[in-house]
Amino acid sequence: MTRVMIAGLGNMGLSHALAHHHHPRAEIVALVNRSEVALPAELRGCPFFDNFDEGLNTKPELVVVATYSDSHAEYAIKAMNAGAHVFVEKPLAVTVADAVRVVETARAREKKLVVGYILRHHPSWVRLVKEARDLGGPYVFRLNLNQQSDGAEWETHKNLMRTTSPIVDCGVHYVDVMCQITDAAPVRVHGVGLRLSDEIPKDMYNYGQFQVVFADGSVGWYEAGWGPMISETAFFVKDIVSPNGAVSIADGGRGASSDIHGHTKVGGILVHRNSGDTLIETPREPSHQELCDAEQDFILRAVAEDIDLERHMHDAVQSLRICLAADESIRARRVVSLELS
Repeated sequence: MTRVMIAGLGNMGLSHALAHHHHPRAEIVALVNRSEVALPAELRGCPFFDNFDEGLNTKPELVVVATYSDSHAEYAIKAMNAGAHVFVEKPLAVTVADAVRVVETARAREKKLVVGYILRHHPSWVRLVKEARDLGGPYVFRLNLNQQSDGAEWETHKNLMRTTSPIVDCGVHYVDVMCQITDAAPVRVHGVGLRLSDEIPKDMYNYGQFQVVFADGSVGWYEAGWGPMISETAFFVKDIVSPNGAVSIADGGRGASSDIHGHTKVGGILVHRNSGDTLIETPREPSHQELCDAEQDFILRAVAEDIDLERHMHDAVQSLRICLAADESIRARRVVSLELS
């Protein structure tokens, strides 16, 4: 049995905790949250702490970090220095330098590090990546995820925007998809954004979009917006074009844009070639909890089977580098070159 600690008991943290509670090779030794939280019945008997260091005193072998983004790097490094492997929610850190420090610590301590890119564990998204790679590049990536949020969802988004913009928080998922399809390094990024609400910090924006150019000539567009003013129209675009055709999610993002359970839904994958179109049906799609189960099963297997995670860690830093460059571009109002970074 692997001794597991979960830090941060918001939506994702609770889902990860439930995954470990039901996993036959995991034992939860600590749940950590700074404030009291309503726990599902299955978790009410687990040891609870309001301090990260006190949780580490239980000697976990695996720490799941699902706190706010600005604490990810600190907690991940602290956990690895205490002897634990780490699963950390995206983004890996709020700066590239901190992300690199986390990866370097994993290597130095010989610990497994998995970042919460949930789409890597979704069979339909895995198929999407394969079909796009089979077409061959260079590619045009057209991806977005806008969320019309109000009430509790808007409060969550406002809390996130204390430290992280939508194009970083959500963008790393979809830029990671770009990185999986093209192995080329990013060359330059240009972003634009706008603050559409007085309820968020003055130095933050709740709508942004950017373009990224890769060394193989591929180009990508990503767009994300949060808030009650965001349109529900075309909030979910997932389209990859190459000289030999295109691969698209044909029926994704079903339901309200604020519903995270709909963000991973595919419905079908449309493969277009010059010879005609093929619709790949995906009738059995995992739920959000099943995807969290798969993520946690993967980190447990990575530890038990000594799975090589070098490419995974590289892509995690690369996708963050691109999104943070876009954030810099928006704030500085200039194109950001990544060729020398």
